[in-house]
Amino acid sequence: MALDQHTLIEKVSDKFGTTVSDFIKIHDILTFEVEADSILEVMAFLRDDTTLRFNFLTDLCGMHFPDAEKSRQFSVVYHMHNWVDNVRIRIKCYLDGDAPEIDSVTSLFLSSNWQERETYDFYGIIFKGHPQLKRILNMDEMVSFPMRKEFPMEDGGRTDKDDRFFGRQTDNYKN
Repeated sequence: MALDQHTLIEKVSDKFGTTVSDFIKIHDILTFEVEADSILEVMAFLRDDTTLRFNFLTDLCGMHFPDAEKSRQFSVVYHMHNWVDNVRIRIKCYLDGDAPEIDSVTSLFLSSNWQERETYDFYGIIFKGHPQLKRILNMDEMVSFPMRKEFPMEDGGRTDKDDRFFGRQTDNYKN
C-alpha cells in the first residue's frame, strides 16, 4: 500500500502532538512545521518508521525573514524523500533572530554535512553538534553572512551593471 498524506499526518501528529503543526500541501508536497528543538527526533521517526520510510534527505537550506517577529526571523527547510512510495515532504523549523541555532542532523543523514556548512556559511545559522561547522564556500576571514537580507546585493560602486536590465526600477528609467 502506497503511503498517503492522511496516514503521514496522522502518524506524525499522534507521535509528536503540538510539536508539529501547520500541515499544508504546496505544489504536491506536504509541508509542515516542527519546533526546532524536536527536529532530530521527528526526522529519526520519519526515517525509521516502517510505514513512513523517509530514507533520503534531498536538501536543507536556510531562509531569512528580517521583518518577522524575533522568534521566526530565520528558518531551516528540510526536504525528505520516501523512495519506496515516491513521496516527498518539506519540513520548516523557525529560529530566533538573535541566536539562530538548531541541532545538526548529520547523525541521521551524512549528506547533511555539506548542506549545513553551506547554510551556516551564507546565513550564520549554527548547527549544534555538527562535526566541522566552518565556512565552505566563502573566505574564512569573512565576518558577514551574504544571504541575510541586510547584506547588500551588489557593490554600490559598480558601473558595469544597468539596473533596468535586471527588473529594477531606477529614477532615470520609467516604464
